[in-house]
Amino acid sequence: MASVGSYLKKHTEALVKDVGIEPACDVTGKSKATLGRYYSEHDEHADRFMPIDAVAALEGAASYPHVTAALSELRGITLSFDSRRANAESTGSINADVVALSQRFAMLMSEYSQSIEDGIITVNEAKRMLKETLALQQVLIDMKLHLEDGQI
Repeated sequence: MASVGSYLKKHTEALVKDVGIEPACDVTGKSKATLGRYYSEHDEHADRFMPIDAVAALEGAASYPHVTAALSELRGITLSFDSRRANAESTGSINADVVALSQRFAMLMSEYSQSIEDGIITVNEAKRMLKETLALQQVLIDMKLHLEDGQI
């Protein structure tokens, strides 16, 4: 359970930092110290977690649902988060999906190639690869939906 708590605290910290500490205080009505206790790794705060209403409020203001995603990953559930801002509407055809899939995969491989060049994948490089992986996942979800709808 300790590792689960640590995992959730890391994602809670990411959520607060995504929103910003001052705006997070405004959104939740909690102080900086209280928010800090929710993601503190110190033994005295080990059993202290952010209330779900505060998580929901912060995730509404955040760019990504960090804690919800962490909880779903712990249960083996995959979430689909679509933050794309497409320049053009999708044609909805499987051919367009295959092209998009190959392009996204090429982007992921490019990020990987650049990241592994020095033999070390840094945190920022891992984040860029994760972003590409999520974009690739979204293309696969679109493709699945188009196939289910019979849009071939």
